[in-house]
Amino acid sequence: MNQQERFEEIVDQFVELKDTSELMIELAYSALFLNSKELAEEVQRLEESMDKLHTDFELLALTSDFTEEEASGFLGLIRLGVATERIADAAAEMAEVVLRGIEPHPVLKLSIKEAEETVTQACVTRNSPLIGKTLKQACVPEETGMSILAIKREGKTLRPKADSQIKLGDILIASGYADGVEDLQKLASPEEVCDLDDVE
Repeated sequence: MNQQERFEEIVDQFVELKDTSELMIELAYSALFLNSKELAEEVQRLEESMDKLHTDFELLALTSDFTEEEASGFLGLIRLGVATERIADAAAEMAEVVLRGIEPHPVLKLSIKEAEETVTQACVTRNSPLIGKTLKQACVPEETGMSILAIKREGKTLRPKADSQIKLGDILIASGYADGVEDLQKLASPEEVCDLDDVE
C-alpha cells in the first residue's frame, strides 16, 4: 500500500467514525423520545463496534510512515477521533436510560405520552419496488409517513443519506405514525414475511 492509498484509508476510517457517532446520537434521541428499547439496543450494539473502529483508526494513523509535517496534521485528526468516541459513549449512556427502565423526567415523560410516533423494522425482500432505488427516489416518507432512521446491512448499521441505495436484504429502521407501519411493511416485503433473525 503506497502513501496515497494509506492516506485515503485513514480518511475513510475517520469518516466511518464520524458517521457512526452521528447515527448513534440520532438513534439515542429517538430511543428516548419514543421510549424504544429496540433502538436503544441498536445504539449499544453500535457502541461495541465503535471501540474497534476507533482502535483500528488510531493504529493505522500512528503506524503510517508519514513525514513529520504530515504526521503533525494527523494529530488533530486523532483528537477528533477521540471526540467521536466520546460522542458514541454519550449516546450509549442515553440508550442505557431506556434499557434500564429509569423513570424519565416529567418533561420527557410528557413528550413521550403525547407522541403519536412509533418505531419499526422492515426487511427488503426480492419483490420490493424499493430495491435499487436511492432513498430520495424511494419517497418512503411520502408513501408511508415513516422516516428511515437507519439501514442495517450485512451486520452494519448505516446512516441513511439521500443517495443511499436500498438493497435486497436491507433492514430499514423507521419511525413515524403507527398508521404507516403496515404501509412500510408492504412496500419493503410486498409478498412475503422476512425473518429478521435470518438476515442479521
